[in-house]
Amino acid sequence: MEYNDVYFMRQAIREAIKALEEDEVPVGAVVVVNKQIIARGHNTTERLNDVTAHAEMLAITSAANYLGVKYLNDCTIYITLEPCSMCAGALFWSQIGRVVYGASDEKRGFIKSGGELHPKTIKTMGIEAEVCSDLLKDFFRKKRIR
Repeated sequence: MEYNDVYFMRQAIREAIKALEEDEVPVGAVVVVNKQIIARGHNTTERLNDVTAHAEMLAITSAANYLGVKYLNDCTIYITLEPCSMCAGALFWSQIGRVVYGASDEKRGFIKSGGELHPKTIKTMGIEAEVCSDLLKDFFRKKRIR
């Protein structure tokens, strides 16, 4: 098995599907170091009644706890959706080494809102973008029908 960006994004998609099954906005994230997943997260804002319970926030906290550090310089986070400004801020402060996301978020993504990542953070976008985007579009389409 080849452990590459597509493989790890598909793991983040699995997390997004968990959120979907819980009637949460289907966003998932995994944190990887040395080709090993050390943290996972998916949106739980509805279940926890907490607007900060985004997939990235949960994964960042879990990774920091796992490693026993506050800076994630050697880690890569894979996220199914472009981070919002709150999550980008947390990623900035964690000094994460690399951010990889699937779908862009033209309305609420950090790029549109003027947010930024740490200057040393490498950004890769568009990995499995269509799958990630379709999950979100289908979720919101079904919400509008109800």
